[in-house]
Amino acid sequence: MSSVFIHNFGCRVNQAEAFDWADRLTEAGLTVARDWRTAETVVVNSCALTARAEADLRQFLRKVKRESPESRIIITGCLTDEAEDWLGENIKPASVIPNFLKDDLAEELISLAGGRKDAAAGKPFRSRALVKVQDGCGAHCTFCIIPSLRGSSRSLPLKQVLERAGRAVDQGYRELVLTGIHLCAYGQDLRPKKSLADLLEALVSVEGLELIRLSSLDPRLMPEELLTLLVSEKKICPHYHLSFQHASEGVLRKMGRKSSPEDYWKILTFLRAKRPEASLGADIIVGFPGEEEADFDYLKNFLKSSPLNYFHIFSFSPRPGTPAAGWPQIPDNLKKARSQQLRRLSREKSLAFQKTFLGKIVPSIVVKTKESWAEVLTHNYIKAKVESGQKLRPKQFLRVRISEVSSVGVRGEIV
Repeated sequence: MSSVFIHNFGCRVNQAEAFDWADRLTEAGLTVARDWRTAETVVVNSCALTARAEADLRQFLRKVKRESPESRIIITGCLTDEAEDWLGENIKPASVIPNFLKDDLAEELISLAGGRKDAAAGKPFRSRALVKVQDGCGAHCTFCIIPSLRGSSRSLPLKQVLERAGRAVDQGYRELVLTGIHLCAYGQDLRPKKSLADLLEALVSVEGLELIRLSSLDPRLMPEELLTLLVSEKKICPHYHLSFQHASEGVLRKMGRKSSPEDYWKILTFLRAKRPEASLGADIIVGFPGEEEADFDYLKNFLKSSPLNYFHIFSFSPRPGTPAAGWPQIPDNLKKARSQQLRRLSREKSLAFQKTFLGKIVPSIVVKTKESWAEVLTHNYIKAKVESGQKLRPKQFLRVRISEVSSVGVRGEIV
C-alpha cells in the first residue's frame, strides 16, 4: 500500500485535516493520488452536519466498492460514531477510525505501507496551506450535533501553529487558511488564555507569508479588538465568512444562539466601511422548525439590504440527538422554495460585487494550472481565470487585474 486517495466531505476543518495527512504521507514517501481509481487505499473524511452529506458519502462508497473493489477503504470523521447504524454490507469499509483517533491516521497508513521510504517530489495536495488551529465546540446550538461528536473546544498551542506556518512557507505556500470548528473560541482553553487576535498578531510576523485567510467566524465572539485587527492588518485577507444561521430574532432564539440582527448589522457595516474591498459572506439555515413566513421575509430583506455579497444556504436537516430534530418540521417543498429564492439573491449580489472590481488589481494565489491558463483566487475570494504565456505553478503569488465579469465567470490579466 503506497498510494492513498483522500476524499473530504463537509467543512474546512476536514480539509485542513486532509492537508495535514497528505503532508505527512508525502514526507514518508507515500503517493497521494489524484484519482481514487488509481489508489490502493481510499480514505474518506466524513461529515455529519446534514442528511445530504451522509447521502453523498454513501453514494461515493458504493461507487468505490463497485468500480474499484480491490481498494482498501478507511472511513473517519464525524459519521464514524454511528457507522454501524448506516453502513450496509455492500459499502462497509475495511476500517473505521473514530474522530478521537484521526490524528493518528497518517501514522497508521505509513505503517500499513511498510514504514517510511525516501520522499519523492510530487504535486502539492493543495495550493494553499490549511491549518486546523481549533477543534470541538461547547455552544450546543439546538440544531447541531457536532459538539457531541467532536467534544469541547480544544486549541493548538500558539507555538505549534507558528511552527506549522513556518513549515508551510518553507514548502512554498504563500497563503495560510486557519480553520476551526469554533475558530473564534481559539485559545480560551489554553493556559495562559489566548485569543484569535493573539494568534493573528503572531502570524502576521511570519516572514514569507503573504496572506492569512480565516474560515467561518462566529459573530457572538468577535470583540472590538478582533474586528479592529481584521480590518487593519493587510496580510489578513479581506474575506470574512460569518456564522449567522438566520436573522429573525425569534428563530435565532429557537436555535439557541445568543445574538441579534442588530449585532450582525453592526459587524457587517463596520467591516464594509473599513475594508470596502472585503468579501462578506454568511451561513444561513432555511426552514428551521417554527420559521414562519414573517421570519423568512425578515431574513430575505435583511440579506438583500445588508452589505453581504454572498451567502451559503442550507435547508434545515434534522439531526437525530438534537433538540430541533424532535420539533414540528417545515415541509420539504417549502424549504426548497425558500432556499431557491435566497440562492438566486446570493448569485445576484455576488455578480454585482464582482463587477465593482473591473479594472482593479488584486493580490491572488494560483490554485489550478493548465497549459495556457490558470485559475487564481483573489485575496477577497473571487475566482478568476487568467491566460498566461509563462509557466505558472500552484501556490504562486500574483497580482491580477480583473478584466471581465459575467454570470459565466471572471477573467483577469497578470500585471
